[in-house]
Amino acid sequence: MAIDKDRVEGAVEQAKGMAKELAGKVTGDAKLEAEGKGQKAGGKVQNAVGGVKDALKGR
Repeated sequence: MAIDKDRVEGAVEQAKGMAKELAGKVTGDAKLEAEGKGQKAGGKVQNAVGGVKDALKGR
């Protein structure tokens, strides 16, 4: 059984968000840091949606 694409894309978004958040912290850019936190949270949601889809496929 293949992993749902939302899980993969969610993981990628989380990684991008972490990188932005870290870059914002290092440079003191509060806007970039906040953007990264939001992107990371969105990736977690997308990953969870993919997990639900995977669970439903397994039924």
